[in-house]
Amino acid sequence: MKRKYIIFLTFLILTIMLASFMKIGSILTALALPFTQNTVLTRPNQMETTAEKNFHQFKMKTIDGKVIDFSQFKGKKIVILNTASKCGYTPQYEGLEKLYEQYKDKLVIVGFPSNNFLFQEPGSNANIAEFCKKNYGVTFLMAAKIDVKGRSAHPIYTWLTQKQYNKFDNSVVKWNFQKYLIDEKGNLVNMFAPSVEPMSPEIVNAIKK
Repeated sequence: MKRKYIIFLTFLILTIMLASFMKIGSILTALALPFTQNTVLTRPNQMETTAEKNFHQFKMKTIDGKVIDFSQFKGKKIVILNTASKCGYTPQYEGLEKLYEQYKDKLVIVGFPSNNFLFQEPGSNANIAEFCKKNYGVTFLMAAKIDVKGRSAHPIYTWLTQKQYNKFDNSVVKWNFQKYLIDEKGNLVNMFAPSVEPMSPEIVNAIKK
């Protein structure tokens, strides 16, 4: 009798423990679900964004919070460059504005403020917009501030710098005001070093093609 009681008691304790573990497991699963769903939902989008087949499929925020849909620029060339307000190349804003004014019927310029090089763009989007307008009268598009290199690089720059995505060439953003040229069909076709002036023959001739 005593033996049966011990067996019954042991079975009861094991049942209670099993039920407790199952309850805890359900609670942990419920708690983890939102994070798991977020990972599942977010990761493919990031991969799809980076692996775009064509530059015209990208969208991003402007410096004043609006949306740039690059598909609206089909049929025009696009110059993409990373900018900074406290760089030795900052006066290139003047040449960029001149280039844009001269060829804006066939050209779009988009500046991407970045603080990746010696902290030469420390300001907020509002500060940068005011600086560009006040000092250089910039009227071409300025995007919201981003990273252009490293693990936190914006997907646009991952596309621009990796041949597996842009189908043109691998590159490294060496400094502020490095310029990438996108053709009328959304393909990367050229890259110009930071020291190449906006109104240089290399850039002007590439735009005229």
